[in-house]
Amino acid sequence: MSEDKLRVVAVGVEAFDQALRDTDTPFVRLDWKPPAAGDTDLVGALFNIDTACVDENGLSLVDKANKEVFDRILRGQPTLRRILPAHRCIEGMTRNTILHSGPPIKWEDMCGPMRGAFLGAIRYEGLAETDEEAAEMMSAGKIAYGPNHARSAIGPMTGMISYSMPVFVVENETFGNKAYCTINEGIGKVMRFGANGPEVIERLRWLEKSLAPALDEAVQAMGGVNLKNIIAQSLAMGDEMHQRNVAASLNFYKAVAGPLHDALRKREDGTRAAAFIASGNEQFFLNLAMASAKSILDPCRDVPYSTVITAMSRNGVNFGINVSGLGQRWFEAPCLKPEALYFPGFSEKDANPDMGDSAIVECIGIGGFAMGSAPAVVRFVGAGGLADAQRYTNSMGEITIGRNPALAMPNMDFAGVPTGIDIRKVVATGVLPVINTGVAHKEPGIGQVGAGIVNPPMAIMEEAVRAFARKYAGQCRGNI
Repeated sequence: MSEDKLRVVAVGVEAFDQALRDTDTPFVRLDWKPPAAGDTDLVGALFNIDTACVDENGLSLVDKANKEVFDRILRGQPTLRRILPAHRCIEGMTRNTILHSGPPIKWEDMCGPMRGAFLGAIRYEGLAETDEEAAEMMSAGKIAYGPNHARSAIGPMTGMISYSMPVFVVENETFGNKAYCTINEGIGKVMRFGANGPEVIERLRWLEKSLAPALDEAVQAMGGVNLKNIIAQSLAMGDEMHQRNVAASLNFYKAVAGPLHDALRKREDGTRAAAFIASGNEQFFLNLAMASAKSILDPCRDVPYSTVITAMSRNGVNFGINVSGLGQRWFEAPCLKPEALYFPGFSEKDANPDMGDSAIVECIGIGGFAMGSAPAVVRFVGAGGLADAQRYTNSMGEITIGRNPALAMPNMDFAGVPTGIDIRKVVATGVLPVINTGVAHKEPGIGQVGAGIVNPPMAIMEEAVRAFARKYAGQCRGNI
């Protein structure tokens, strides 16, 4: 028998550690948990996906597909091309069409902020004069509505896009597809949080009639604005592009300032328009980041065998995801309430469950996934300090395909943001994507009451893994 002292790797119940200490036995504790929390059906599905979905050379079809998706994300080049009324660029928009955030939902099932935003959008379009008339139109089926994601569009919180609303037109130059998002309204009582009073409608009409045409003129004069460069630069300046867009909004303004000022000289409200971007709306770039992410991820849809998430979205009732290899199908479960820092006078009892299409930014590795590059935002969302920010980012590396070197984080040794959420890794590790988010009051008309972090329900990840296993059963060797 060797005289070497016993050395132990401790796995499992930590109570056993004391016995090792009492006998002066060196040991290392391994932080290990069974995959899929020990759910044997899920473990079986994960095992079969990894072992049965192989080509004739025994190479994983899933890993090959995910590598292709990851490559498409890295090659994506979002460029702002135009700012146009929604009906001029989004297919199928009519006077009576309204798009919303999240997976599909019926009018009678909508939360308070979503209903309030719909009523406001109907009045903004001149289809009704009062909320009562607008509600009657919704109940009578006179409004055609559906998810933004189905039209290559995207919107924060309630996500309203109606016929006349101006939208950013962002082109992915690499693949030629376009994505659309409204102009950020600013803070306070805004339609994205369900407010629909006269000041909300007036601001939307000002965006439509004044800011959008001038900004479109400036962007056209420039031949487009490279948004990927702005995102990369702003990460280095402390933004994560979801709850913190201070640097990004200013960087965007700097990029367009010359042509924009030329366009604004022709307008009486030019000073207001310049101030709205430069100093009056620190979240201005959020909507551009969202459209950028949407344009990058749409070419990643419908890649056979890919387990990468192409959309995460919430409608205030249900949280939904799309998975590349599973096409347009939504996997849904009830939304959670964010763990949030609330504004004075508000608390969790006032909060609506999570909503918005903005979690698309986390799908490309910014937002909550890049908090390590934006430690200031962690205090704003009530999630700790610098160590916590870096811990969030590092944990997201456990559930993603790789790191994006084009989006580097200087204060994390220039590591790229973790990119490409893999449902297999989420279910196997139990680590859920972390999303930065605003919090809306549950009643329409009040607006934002806080900010925080939220996770998707694990149930939708598990359902997606099972569906993936079923779908590819006949296409893989083995018995999935």
